[in-house]
Amino acid sequence: MAKTPKDIVESMMAGDFFSQWMGVEILDTGLGISRLRMTVRKEMLNGFAILHGGISYSLADSALAFASNSHGIISVSTNISMAYPTAAKEGDVLIAEAKEISVTKKTAIYDISVTNQDNQTVGLMRGTVYRTGKEH
Repeated sequence: MAKTPKDIVESMMAGDFFSQWMGVEILDTGLGISRLRMTVRKEMLNGFAILHGGISYSLADSALAFASNSHGIISVSTNISMAYPTAAKEGDVLIAEAKEISVTKKTAIYDISVTNQDNQTVGLMRGTVYRTGKEH
């Protein structure tokens, strides 16, 4: 029986200890999409008392991973760019939303936005993945 996007994402999340440490919650998943939430904690802040860029990158990267693997083909990132238009701070609730832009047999491109509870954009990612051809 073919796995659903939800089955795939739940299986991935079960072994994704970093996303678990970040407190990532899966809000939505489907073919080519993923929506995640997490709350910024004190230990996630850098020396300027704002969210470390690596954490928002990781949240967006998790959304990318879940969206790109939702088709049932193991997919891994090959190129990612990230911009940080607004800083996030302790207590902010962040939502990462990944959307499929293009998909071929071997590659796919996704846009991922990270917003805070005030709907301010705190991160923008574009990611390309390689689709291995191997099934989940």
